[in-house]
Amino acid sequence: MTQNISQLLSGLHPLEHKVLATLKARPIVWDHELMQETGLDESRLSMALGWLLTKGIVEVGEERATPFVSITELGRKYKEHGIPEERILKRLKAGEKLTIRDLPQLEGMDSSEVSTAIGNLRVRDHEVVRIGKGGILELTGAGIPPLIEAALRGLLIKLFTSNGPINPSELSADEKHLLDDVLEKKWKTRGVVKQHEKKSKRLALTELGRDLVEQLTPETVGVIEIAQLTPELLKDGRWKGKSFRKYNIGLRPSRTAAGRKHPYREFLDSVKAKLVSMGFEEMRGPLVESEFWNSDALFMPQFHPARDIHDVYFVNHPKSVTTLPEPHAFQVARTHESGWKTGSRGWRYRFDLKRAQRLVLRSQGTAVSARTLAASPKIPGKYFSIARCFRYDLVDATHAPDFFQVEGIALGEKITFRTLLGLLELFATEMAHATEIKYLPAYFPYTEPSVEMHVRHPRLGWMELGGAGLFRPEVTLPLGVKVPVIAWGLGLDRMAMVALGIGDIRDLFSSDLDLIRTKRARP
Repeated sequence: MTQNISQLLSGLHPLEHKVLATLKARPIVWDHELMQETGLDESRLSMALGWLLTKGIVEVGEERATPFVSITELGRKYKEHGIPEERILKRLKAGEKLTIRDLPQLEGMDSSEVSTAIGNLRVRDHEVVRIGKGGILELTGAGIPPLIEAALRGLLIKLFTSNGPINPSELSADEKHLLDDVLEKKWKTRGVVKQHEKKSKRLALTELGRDLVEQLTPETVGVIEIAQLTPELLKDGRWKGKSFRKYNIGLRPSRTAAGRKHPYREFLDSVKAKLVSMGFEEMRGPLVESEFWNSDALFMPQFHPARDIHDVYFVNHPKSVTTLPEPHAFQVARTHESGWKTGSRGWRYRFDLKRAQRLVLRSQGTAVSARTLAASPKIPGKYFSIARCFRYDLVDATHAPDFFQVEGIALGEKITFRTLLGLLELFATEMAHATEIKYLPAYFPYTEPSVEMHVRHPRLGWMELGGAGLFRPEVTLPLGVKVPVIAWGLGLDRMAMVALGIGDIRDLFSSDLDLIRTKRARP
């Protein structure tokens, strides 16, 4: 036992010395009292107690929740500049003619502060201010109750000047009444003070701890120890004659939770990096989209079956946008009805602007391309987007209700369909690492000609990777673009399955599941 105590003494940290010196005088003490007596802040005290608990020198007895009151950042602001009610009354007493709309600009208060302050000044049983003709604030002759005006400022000053939270037992009777009955029930204080509970621990020395503190002397407590030998100490010789603190290699180290990116996240980042390196610029758009951008601007008729509730998720609140962009809305509507100036006959139906305003969850990344075309893109230019899309679907190995698409467009005078086929082949080999590729003719309302790209998966066989084509004039001309535009939308989930060599979307989580199983298997 003597040898063990000697080893513990030689390895004590200066913070532990401080705590033990206090515990020698008071073998049982609450942690908040220990903080005051040692002068240590909460983090350093917690660290020292953690070491002492691990070594078995200190033990925790009773635990209890202690109420505390502290000032918030808003309370600090009101302590410096005055509560809003005081500042409003000061201006009115000076003869200023104010309306509620004037106060945010004059006093730097936001609208919620103003409305709450005016509400506090117009309580039924003690109306201090009334609203006169023209919305001008008028004094009634009554003042803020003295308890509010004086005690609140005193409470804020007391909390502001204290070293930390205050126990409610340290408050005066007026301050307690102000805190419990007036501020919380009658007046809305907007959180200028905060009442909370803090768990306190009663600490006591163990039998080992009592034996150890008996050997603590002013000489041992005052020893200056060096925890680390540095080049500077070696250079100037200050290490000579000093005591070096011993390390307890038996202590368990802090646990480090190692993390890494999910394989799918890494794949998305690699796709983005490759497209940027190829000179593509990223385009972005909202997840909640109007039907105008999601379908109408892409020349999809409003009676198209893909716009049915079974394919698209509609937003319940709000149901619609208030306006549509002009002149694009007018030009798209005329294109649907009669072809406008595109040389087309259109879809020959009456376009419904109200339906175009309805909100849906974006069902295709092409909506981002439509927005980009309407925003005066560079010519020549090439853009991409990694877009999360939503469609109602039955979940299986190759389908999910939400998925990612890599959407892209390229526009310029010399853009052709052959340019598109070359890009698709490049994407399939570089991003999906596909070795077998084939193209099949396809139909999309917004491209002509259109093509589907298929690749061979090692476990699932041939699978569609995405669709592409040359945007029709009915799409580009109403949005202000007069040069050829090629577009593609490739399923990133499926590209990941090919690139990562997985056969089911569940395989993306296999590494995480293996890690969980490993942790559960540990003793």
